[in-house]
Parts: sequence; structure tokens; C-alpha cells
Amino acid sequence: MSSNLLKLPDNIEPVTDADEEIFLIYTALNQKPLDPTGPDGFHGLGHVDSRQDTLSIRFELTAPPQPTSSGAAESKSVSRSRKGKSARKTRGEETSHVIEIELAQDKTALRSRKGDTGSVLWRASIAFAQVILQQHRFPPSNPLVDKDLLRESHVLELGAGTGLLSIALSACAKSYTATDIAPLLPLIRKNVALNFAGWMQNAKPPEGSPGSNISVEELDWETLLSLPPTRRSLYYPKPPEPNAKWDLILIVDCIYHPSLLPALVETIETVSTAGKTWALVIVELRQEDVVREFLERWLNKETWRLFRMDGFLDLPYIVWACQKYA
Repeated sequence: MSSNLLKLPDNIEPVTDADEEIFLIYTALNQKPLDPTGPDGFHGLGHVDSRQDTLSIRFELTAPPQPTSSGAAESKSVSRSRKGKSARKTRGEETSHVIEIELAQDKTALRSRKGDTGSVLWRASIAFAQVILQQHRFPPSNPLVDKDLLRESHVLELGAGTGLLSIALSACAKSYTATDIAPLLPLIRKNVALNFAGWMQNAKPPEGSPGSNISVEELDWETLLSLPPTRRSLYYPKPPEPNAKWDLILIVDCIYHPSLLPALVETIETVSTAGKTWALVIVELRQEDVVREFLERWLNKETWRLFRMDGFLDLPYIVWACQKYA
């Protein structure tokens, strides 16, 4: 897969200093008025609504408005007179598209299983999926992800939680593997089955059917970290295509507890391939010291180029696009 999977703006500067990056992003956060109340009417760390057993998620995708200047109108008039078929096709072009997803949550696990955060849906996943789906359906002039290259890519998600992103984005990729700790895998499989006919806990629909390119696998970062480096490659899941490597790793709202940071950074490092793998890290800005420690640990690897993608998501979210180079 090409190293051009992610399209970075011209002249973008890499992140090289964790303290400087933290100062810049938290200064911007503090200068922007934010409503700390979530869509459910409650204050919280960022979950959508932990009171509900089932959520209905709706992504509304809209084509950008067409030019309405007199020059554009005159041009369209000429086009109609010369190319009637093309004009009729233009008038019939899609202007909107809706994707609806049904998602189960495990409220009991959230409250009873120590350290569990993945059994409910978090807003960062919705915000990220909305932009990726919008750009995929109605590509802008400067999309973050190359649509054609993504279609041939193997995607690995760390900390998949409820599995929303696998359901929403799998149709955009060649394969999509959602991973998390073992106790969360039944919930992910349940949600995939809720949204794709033929998907069951232990069976997939026929190849080529919607959802057939989704895999749900265990990947416990702390287990990986505990293994000798020579054995780690035997533990983590591989792409379904023989000899393939991961093209894109998604880490969405996984940076929240300092005790997990060493294992998370080592997992990202281990499953990636130099010169090939991109990573997208989406962070909801909460504890400043935790985000700083993550950046310090990752930059200290000295094997990645990190770029902050300003404007891709609004604050309080930050997106880093990262490529492994050595």
C-alpha cells in the first residue's frame, strides 16, 4: 500500500517537542468556550449516554453546496445545450445520504468491571466517524484519507469498545479488524451482528457481503507488553491477506489512564511497519499530564513522524496523523 494513504497539508510541521505541543493545544482549548454538558444532558468524561441499553446512531452526510454565481449559471446553461445527457446526470447527483446504526451497550459492566470504559459509546468515535464518512461519500478537495487507497487498505483498531467504528467504516476499507480486551469482544460481535445480516458470534456472512470484511480479535496491550519482544509478533492479530501488513491503525479516545500508556505505546510500535503504516490518534483533551506523558513516550521511540491535523475535528478533540519511518 502506498505511503500516501493520508494526505497531509503542504508545509505542515511535525510535532517534535511534547511540552510545546501540550502548551499549544491546551492554550487553544482554554481560549475556546466549551459546553461541558453532553448530548444526554449530563456532565461527564465524554460518553454519549451510559443510561441506555441501546443507542440509535445516525450519520447525516450532505453534498457541499454548488456554486450559484452568475458565471457558474451561464456555464451550466452552455453545458445543457451541448451535453444534454451530462446535464441530466448532474441534476440527478446524490445530495445527501443517511447511515443508521443500532448499538448495544453494557451498562452493568461499566459500573461493575474495574477499569471498564469500552462497554459504552464515547462521543469521540461519533465525531471521528462523521467526518471520515462525510469525506468518503462526498470527497472534498483536501480529504485527510485517500479514498481509493483506503479501499485497498487493512485497518486495525485498538480499543474498539462497542465496535461502532468497525460498523461505520468497514465498507471504506479492504479489511477492518476491531480489537479490545477479551471481556469486550462479545459486545463488539453483538453490535456487528445487529447491523449486518448473516453476522453471528462465531460466523461471518459470505465473502463480499456487507460486514464480511470485519474481524473481531483480542488484543490486550498489557498482555503484549508482558511478552518478550521476540514473542509479541505471535500474539497480535494480522491482516487476513497472506503476508500483508497493517496500513492504518486507529486509536480513538484511548488516552485516559496513565497506567495504560506504556502498553499502548508499545502496542502501536509493535503492530506497525516502517515505511508503510499510518496511525490516526484521536484524543479528547482531558487531563493534561496524561496527554503529555503519551506524547513523550511516543516521541521517545524516535520511529514516528507526528503531525497535528488542525481543523479536522473541533476542540476538545485533537487528531494526530503519524507515520512510522524506522
